[in-house]
Amino acid sequence: MPVLCEHTMPRLEVGNDAPQIELPAIDGSTFDLSKYKGKRVILTFFRFDSCPFCNLRIHRIVKRWNEFPEDTVMVGIFDAKIGKLKKRMKKHKVPFTLVADETYEHFLNNGVEKSFFRVMLAPLKAPLTFLQTLVRGYVPMTLSISKLSTLPVDVLIDENGKIIEAHYCKDTVDHLPIERLVEFAQGA
Repeated sequence: MPVLCEHTMPRLEVGNDAPQIELPAIDGSTFDLSKYKGKRVILTFFRFDSCPFCNLRIHRIVKRWNEFPEDTVMVGIFDAKIGKLKKRMKKHKVPFTLVADETYEHFLNNGVEKSFFRVMLAPLKAPLTFLQTLVRGYVPMTLSISKLSTLPVDVLIDENGKIIEAHYCKDTVDHLPIERLVEFAQGA
């Protein structure tokens, strides 16, 4: 039986089949998760394209990309328009797939939660991380409480298309450690 989030949408659980996701990517292609069966996939539901913590997370992953195997499949899903996402991510030179869920459908279908209170805890919980977002010039370009209140989700999918880990973040800085992503990509 699926676990429900505070908005009664089903969460992804260990052992579930990977969700069916087909979305536009910033490189102009259409990303279809079903085509990656047979490969390990790292999937993250980020927040919005100008989210400071999301941009810092992307920056940190890009800096450590050389630790990932060459054939790593990683995809970040953003609550954004594809044009805005493409423009915002250009500076990062991202070596993995970024897609836009312009309707928020996949966020809703996969139990992504919202909590403005928990989002506001992140700067208090991780003040140095918050300071790094400011120093890098990552500023949220939205006043939408709905967009600001989204909490990220990290999902690890095995070669058989089964979820082996679904991490629903407690706040905006509570992602799986990058070391865990590297280990997963390497087969651990």
